[in-house]
Amino acid sequence: MFKIKFHEPVLKIEALELLKVKKGKKYLDATVGGAGHAEEVLKKGGTLLGLDCDPQALAFSRKRLVSACPPSACCWKLVKGNFARLKKIARDAGFLPVSGIIFDLGASWFQLKEPGRGFSLRSRISLDMRLDPEIPVSAFDLVNHLSQKELILILRRFGEERRASRIVREIVSSRRNKPIRTGEELAEIIASALPGRKGRIHPATRSFQALRIAVNNELENLSQALPQAVELLETEGRLVVISFHSLEDRIVKNFLRNRQAGGELKILTPKPICASPVEVKNNPGSRSAKLRAAEKTK
Repeated sequence: MFKIKFHEPVLKIEALELLKVKKGKKYLDATVGGAGHAEEVLKKGGTLLGLDCDPQALAFSRKRLVSACPPSACCWKLVKGNFARLKKIARDAGFLPVSGIIFDLGASWFQLKEPGRGFSLRSRISLDMRLDPEIPVSAFDLVNHLSQKELILILRRFGEERRASRIVREIVSSRRNKPIRTGEELAEIIASALPGRKGRIHPATRSFQALRIAVNNELENLSQALPQAVELLETEGRLVVISFHSLEDRIVKNFLRNRQAGGELKILTPKPICASPVEVKNNPGSRSAKLRAAEKTK
């Protein structure tokens, strides 16, 4: 049906089972992406509010959801916005209270692989990495203008990169001669800082993750969004979160545990659900995914 693959949703069956969609009830997809999860909510009879900060994601999702449920049926609405403003977006849309909220975190397959978005290690066009093109600061700005100390902190904090000092020394040395403009240039610089480091994962992967998280303020936005999500849920409403690296998962895990201790949530996944070997084979991007879910108790 679609000429491009925007994103293949991971753990789709498990996520929808935990979301427990009921006909006519309201569900919020806080990261609508390619609408893989959203489409399933509509197929099960739910009413949907989907948001995303990426205009390309919204355009793709709109085309997909039209076929699942014509707009005239008034069963879905898409909004451009960051989930850090989740409560205001839901209120402005008159979408309260909700029976379920799903977060599918991180960047989509399309965003990571599309050279023009600047996420890719092979990008020859732009070192950008903004999920929302309206964000004023790009990865180019961070790489070329932050101090050595600031860059080391970003790579250590958001990429858990143990060799951050060595990498940043090479970056600073290179940018003295000319600005680092593309992902391909940056990946080569990082690889040259780590000679002999070869393996399944490119040596620049952690650094690129760190820059993307910093540019988009991803961890802070998630920390702001989770309490708002709980506020929006009705009693017995479900919260489902799929994360893709330990930093995200730690935030989600600790949040759910704290709210369960306070009697506000009941954790439905004592251990995170991971993709099966079959799903990993069919969709390698699911390898690092972890799904956690909880139900609102009061």
